[in-house]
Amino acid sequence: MNMDKPLRRVAIFGLLLFFGLMAQINYVQGSQAEALRTDDKNARQYADVFNNPRGQIIAGGQVLVTSKPTGKDNPKYGREYTQGPIFSPATGFFNGGASKVEMAYNSLLGGKDKRITQQRWFDTFIGKPAEGANVELTIIPEAQRVAYTRLKNSTTRRAGAAVIDIKTGAIVVLASFPSFDPNEVAPQTGLKGGRRLEQLENNPGVIKPLIDNAMSQTFPPGSSFKTVTAALAMEQMGLSASSTVPTGQLILPESGRPLPNSHDTGNCAGSAPLRGAYAESCNTTFGKLALDMGIQRLNQGASKFGFNRNVEIEPDLFAAQSDVPVSIRNPQTGETIPTGKDGTARSGIGQENVRATPLQMAMVASAVANGGTIMKPYLVERVRAKDQSELYKVDPKEYSTPIKEDTAEQLQDMMRAVVSQGTGRNLQGFNIAGKTGTAEQDGPNPNSRWFVGFAPSDEPRYAFAVVTEGEGDGGPNAGPVAGAIMNAVLRK
Repeated sequence: MNMDKPLRRVAIFGLLLFFGLMAQINYVQGSQAEALRTDDKNARQYADVFNNPRGQIIAGGQVLVTSKPTGKDNPKYGREYTQGPIFSPATGFFNGGASKVEMAYNSLLGGKDKRITQQRWFDTFIGKPAEGANVELTIIPEAQRVAYTRLKNSTTRRAGAAVIDIKTGAIVVLASFPSFDPNEVAPQTGLKGGRRLEQLENNPGVIKPLIDNAMSQTFPPGSSFKTVTAALAMEQMGLSASSTVPTGQLILPESGRPLPNSHDTGNCAGSAPLRGAYAESCNTTFGKLALDMGIQRLNQGASKFGFNRNVEIEPDLFAAQSDVPVSIRNPQTGETIPTGKDGTARSGIGQENVRATPLQMAMVASAVANGGTIMKPYLVERVRAKDQSELYKVDPKEYSTPIKEDTAEQLQDMMRAVVSQGTGRNLQGFNIAGKTGTAEQDGPNPNSRWFVGFAPSDEPRYAFAVVTEGEGDGGPNAGPVAGAIMNAVLRK
């Protein structure tokens, strides 16, 4: 009897079983590995967060954030932040939870993103965890350090600064004071870090170190908002920089009270070209322009600059919403209170309920400096895997075009006039142009002092906004801070 044929059948059947088993293992360990690892019922995923090194966060070739072994079983890796308080408005923190770039790029930094796991499928197949990718920021480190130091020295309260590359939208400075040190809440700090994070989250009063004052906190923009009011008047009402506008007394229509100017001489004495009223910051002019437009048109026009919405900076990372409200809700009664005519006039000079982040006001200046176009702001330039292959590279995009090129060019000249002959004359030693702003705040809060503009003055490349709280005006307080920051940016 010939046994070869039955043996061959058994052998073939055995091989088919073997290949079937290998296919199943490959499917489970390869194709389904990510789904199984991130399944809500898989408790190991939460422990694994600290057992593998995360990628680095880098800016200007300098490593700002890295992972290092702790020598412990859990967490096996800690997180180290170089000059944490200076760079935390961009990097954020990581302790299982995360904020800012640590949050927005969590899956890439943690090595769990499909762009990594699919590329390193064999590592996944044999159970070796994929290594986290390195994230490269747009921040200019030295300018960020100068910004933090100057903000810190400018106030005992709150201050923030943002600088944008007008051609790309890259955020090159995002600084805040007070700040916090992410090292204090990193994984290696354990329960102590958890308690510190809770303390920071529940810090009493308006000073919230976890909420940066550059893109996550809003302030009344004061006269720096006159840039928006002037732009909309030129676009909607046919005005130009040379149009004669009233600059004398303005009686508010509801209360019958005057809206005061800081001075009633020079261009603010009765009438002047719009350029002169802007340079000397005549409140009455811009209050009247806002009344002529009405709050709805002021609101809608401001929305084109980014107001009244959350601007996305990176995936799931948004700036706080800046607002020009047509109404507000009374928190006690729930009643909706419309912005009346008096409130409309005050909104035109950046008071009443108008609020803005420094990043938003830098976007306003960017529209002026870039021929009317705002580029979408972003913080991450590229992401590289450990083998230096590029997993992501930013593709700059237009955000909006709120004004025409001719309007932008006239506003550039008006901003230069602020420094050459207006409220920013003390800034003539800096290569900047812009608009001063001083906003009174409610209760015990001091003034919000602003300087918003662009640099270099003759050939704009960067737009900026600085706010600092305290006594006095924007020109002598926020202006020199902005000048020092832009000197550092232009030295790069």
